[in-house]
Amino acid sequence: MQAAMRPDEPKNTTFASSSQHPLLGIALRLAAMAVLGIMFALVKLAGAHGVHVTESLFYRQLAGLPVAVAWLWWTGALASIRTSRPMEHGLRMILGVSAMTLNFSAMLLLPMAEATTFGFAAQIFATILAALLLREPTGRYRWGAVVLGFVGVVVALQPGGRAIVLTGAAVALGGALMTACVIIQLRRMAQSEPAGAIVFWFSLTSLVPLGVAVLLFGKNHDLASWAIIAGLSLSGAIAQILLTASLRHASVAAIMTMDYSALLWSALMGYAVFGDIPGHSVWLGAPLIVGAGMIIARREQHLTRRRAMEVVEYPVG
Repeated sequence: MQAAMRPDEPKNTTFASSSQHPLLGIALRLAAMAVLGIMFALVKLAGAHGVHVTESLFYRQLAGLPVAVAWLWWTGALASIRTSRPMEHGLRMILGVSAMTLNFSAMLLLPMAEATTFGFAAQIFATILAALLLREPTGRYRWGAVVLGFVGVVVALQPGGRAIVLTGAAVALGGALMTACVIIQLRRMAQSEPAGAIVFWFSLTSLVPLGVAVLLFGKNHDLASWAIIAGLSLSGAIAQILLTASLRHASVAAIMTMDYSALLWSALMGYAVFGDIPGHSVWLGAPLIVGAGMIIARREQHLTRRRAMEVVEYPVG
């Protein structure tokens, strides 16, 4: 998932506001998770109506592009889309489209709560990749969280009253891994690229492969199916606005743990729309995975604050 299933939020966001309102930021983030729950329920419903996953992705991105442009214009950051690193954006697009395809597919293969639970493993994978690829120092707290998170994944995979679809679980975990790759790529790009360029170019370039896929797999639909596609596109665009707006009023560290509320919305939507009740193993494994993610998030917040204090105490120059 993006957040877990929305990884396209670089920390040096160009449209961050100088005036912080943490409670408003948290409220907007919680609202975004609720709207994302609606979007993924519609994605699953669209699949039941014969809509190919690439169609859902294409129309989701198509609706998101004007939203991204309008937001950049409104915040005065439209000029930030200029870039001198097209290859970096190309790689980000490939990773992002792959992650979205797997995450959307997981929603079709699994009950919503189960797909969301496995999607939370993205932060755990990102910690491992950051240590291996970025050589980020990773202490006992974060390694302990990684172990805890994988224990949660193993527990969630166990047939606690109902067998997990292993194919779906593999797709969901693959989506989490690809989301982690996006997070690592964004960390690299954020050192030189403004957030406006990253958001805009991903929204634009992703339409190229998705457009080709729609030509290959798209088909005519009845009015009900088009209404569902319109709904998921609209809810995706609204969620994008809420996600971005939350960053204007609070820091990433302050709001990122709110993303775990997505599990509650997924469980509610899955039960209300599809009659799915998560198995016992999911409810046992989910707290371990969520807890691991929160430990990693809190540890990163602590280290960020400590580095900031060191800069103040020992100013450079």
